[in-house]
Amino acid sequence: MSNTRSFATPAALAVLLATSSIGLAADYETAMVEVTAVGDAAVVGATVVPYKEVVVSAMVPGQIRFLAGHEGDRFKANTLLVQIDDDDLQAKRRAASAAVMAARSAIDQANVQYSRELVSPRINRSMSQPTGFGVPSMFDSFFTRPFSNAMGLSNPWVERYADLQGQVSGLNQANSSYLQARAALDEIDTKIRDARLFTPFDGVITAKMVEVGDNAQPGQPLMRFAYVDFLRLQAEVPVRLVASLRKGQFLPARLDVGSGILVDARVSQIYPIADQARHTVTVKLDLPQGVPGGPGMYAEIRIPDHTTDARSLPTVPRKSLVQRGSLFGVYVLEDGRPSLKMVRVGGDAGEGRVSVLSGLKGGEQVIVNPSSDLGSHNARQTAGD
Repeated sequence: MSNTRSFATPAALAVLLATSSIGLAADYETAMVEVTAVGDAAVVGATVVPYKEVVVSAMVPGQIRFLAGHEGDRFKANTLLVQIDDDDLQAKRRAASAAVMAARSAIDQANVQYSRELVSPRINRSMSQPTGFGVPSMFDSFFTRPFSNAMGLSNPWVERYADLQGQVSGLNQANSSYLQARAALDEIDTKIRDARLFTPFDGVITAKMVEVGDNAQPGQPLMRFAYVDFLRLQAEVPVRLVASLRKGQFLPARLDVGSGILVDARVSQIYPIADQARHTVTVKLDLPQGVPGGPGMYAEIRIPDHTTDARSLPTVPRKSLVQRGSLFGVYVLEDGRPSLKMVRVGGDAGEGRVSVLSGLKGGEQVIVNPSSDLGSHNARQTAGD
């Protein structure tokens, strides 16, 4: 009885591995890492700023009675931040409320007088007043008024219209007085509301300029309140460099934290007008969420300078970049399998490509539009092998 064993030849193993690699590589859309002549970059200083910040200023004069916290304290939106003493305003409000009630009473009285004139005209009342045992009044009714009307010296309908119009005018004046009193009350209510200042959004106090007991005047800054969950870089970029920037472009930046932290910042806003004195344009860039540091820190941005001589740098399609925290990387095919390599991204290289300052040499195959689960899928596949 003999045992038969079969062995795979080295050539067969090579063919098998090549076939497997080709099958893996065929599952991805790839692009070549090209070495392209790219212009040099200029370093521009920048400052870390909050994503948005407001200055909380006093709207009414008075003494500071309440402050919600100190620098660094975090609050939700619509939280009471500052309260100014409003005792004087409350007293004025009570007086304004009394004026509104008096105006309302005047309207009621004017309505009564108008209704009385409409139902019982004054011209009739004056003729019916009994004087001198009624003889003078009777004489006026039968002789004086008819004779005056016949001679054209008086007109009872015109007199009635004048009396009625007088009551209408009194009613309109009462309504006007009421509206003025209501406006004065609303104005005081607005000032009372302005004595209480609330947070406009979620954020932290970045600066406090007053203390409880200080006297505040309208327009005086009291606090700075900022949203710092996202940070930005703000830089004054020379006009000659602005032409190479566009919204959404990624630029390498260095934050002055420790020995320096390198991140990629995205251009979010380019001011349309340059500063006439310094000949610079304000540019804001979004930083990745979670970067260390805070507002006020110094940073440096590398901006492509097309006015200088070009140098050769590897370039990759922008769609091949993946972000891991504050860093960027690309999936490189090695033996047909994707391998994540972290890279430092430079400036825009045109045609949808970006330059790479470090991490690649050129000639590698990178995966375009990698799926979010590519790394975990590759790890499971490697473990299964």
